[in-house]
Amino acid sequence: MDEPQVSSISRRDLLKLGGAAIAAGSGLPLLDPKPATAQTPKRGGTFRLRIHVAPVHFDPQQTVAFPTMQAMSFTHSRLVKIKAGSSVKPGTQPLEADLAESWTQPNDTTYIFKLRRGARWHAKPPVNGREVTAEDVKYSYERFLLPANPNRGLLEQVDKIEAVDRHTVKFTLKEPFAWFLDSLASPSTWIIAKEAVEQYGDLKRPESCVGTGPWMLERYEPNVRCTWVRNPNYFIPGLPYVDNVEVSIETDPATALAVWLSGRYDFAPEYGMVVRRSDLEAAKQRKPNLQMQDYIVVFGGITWAKFDQDPFKDLRVRRALQIATNWREVLETNAWSQGRGAPNPAIPAAFKDWSLPIDQLPPESRRLYDFDPQEAKRLLTEAGHSSGFKTTLETTAGYGPDYIDAVQVTVAGWKKAGIDAEIKLKEYGAFISSTIFGKFDKMGGGLFGGWTDPDSYLYRYFLPGQPLNASGVNDSKLTEMIKLQRRTFNVAKRREMIYDIQRYIAQHVWALYGPSVSAVAAWEPYVKNFGPNIGHDYGGRLMVAWLDR
Repeated sequence: MDEPQVSSISRRDLLKLGGAAIAAGSGLPLLDPKPATAQTPKRGGTFRLRIHVAPVHFDPQQTVAFPTMQAMSFTHSRLVKIKAGSSVKPGTQPLEADLAESWTQPNDTTYIFKLRRGARWHAKPPVNGREVTAEDVKYSYERFLLPANPNRGLLEQVDKIEAVDRHTVKFTLKEPFAWFLDSLASPSTWIIAKEAVEQYGDLKRPESCVGTGPWMLERYEPNVRCTWVRNPNYFIPGLPYVDNVEVSIETDPATALAVWLSGRYDFAPEYGMVVRRSDLEAAKQRKPNLQMQDYIVVFGGITWAKFDQDPFKDLRVRRALQIATNWREVLETNAWSQGRGAPNPAIPAAFKDWSLPIDQLPPESRRLYDFDPQEAKRLLTEAGHSSGFKTTLETTAGYGPDYIDAVQVTVAGWKKAGIDAEIKLKEYGAFISSTIFGKFDKMGGGLFGGWTDPDSYLYRYFLPGQPLNASGVNDSKLTEMIKLQRRTFNVAKRREMIYDIQRYIAQHVWALYGPSVSAVAAWEPYVKNFGPNIGHDYGGRLMVAWLDR
């Protein structure tokens, strides 16, 4: 697919194009990293970075919270992973071996993985550095598939897992699943230690955070910092290059910016190592050799509603909400983007090969992305709500103040159409254990994104019975369309199917989507072989990077 078109969001005539990412001409001279040259990696030192919210706990099979997955990426492994490094283009997800050194697919429903011989658990209780076996893999994924795991939809197609021998594990699927390997590379499919579960009952305590990954959790100071130390017995020879990773937990963006500008972080302080565009000039003045990469982040706003209840079960009301969603103003007012970004269909625009450009929607659906409160009022009147209606919107401040700014802009747009939404804020932990699972009164809103496979944005959000189908969508045609693309291995055919699914979802407005911002990732010039990408795999991206001071 072609790269997003470039234009200025301040020019209203060009805004009407809307079919691709929008970029304001802000004169950024250093938005592409310099081409990678052959360098000899250096060992030692400490990576210092910031996250804005602490892990809810350390059990990846009992939460969908991204801070937990970020933390696990330093300490744990999967069978396969997403390649990292400066040569990997943001928005692409090339796969490579992790704990599995190789795999075969004898038929459409069978996958056989050969594990790396000599791969060991961390040299700490309760596993004490023993070798990783096929039984560990079998146990991990059988626990993954238990009903208590809200992520289990990723691998629900698995029928049986067998430890063929000590270093061979066999997965048999219920039916063909073209996204199986991509799902195994998700930053929630970590291989866990049975002994840790047996000793602690679950994996929520930091003491239970024992994996096979490149670093070991040395210390966790709740809501202050996490410190990881290099795993000297990591199964990939020579990796990681850096001895320690220190992650500060700082909720205030202004404080985090000041700390970064003072030289105490090696990476920009926002999620994904991003610097707000509103802070970019100050950063360039203080750090003239800063390395930067401009890319579309995977996160965007999503709004759910009780689609089986009035007024939301009426398609005209859903269309009114969408056409009253002013995504352009969200981008204009957002400190990360300052006008740069892309409108999202069902699959985030960051997935360049799978996200349908908005200008390829049918005209009736395409029009819903042009903010028009008068048309929204007309639709509401048609639906019997000539005076509009009142509703509530449950969300959280846990995503940060920039997210709340976007929510307020969105709600203001609805109000111009006569939809009066009262924002009800929930604490982040309560939000991710209730609202995202459909436990809200009328409407709920959050961020969608973070998954590294396009299928999850369809199957997990729109299939009946899926925990994250928060709006309770039950559309038999949509269900069959989603299941069919999952069984299709031909990539070109699957892409066209997924494009059709996105057209169908837009036609029926089965979710309300805000835009994704185009952000600037930034890191110090002495950080080598680092490349930003979508997803929560901080550890994977830092494992192959090094410090050259």
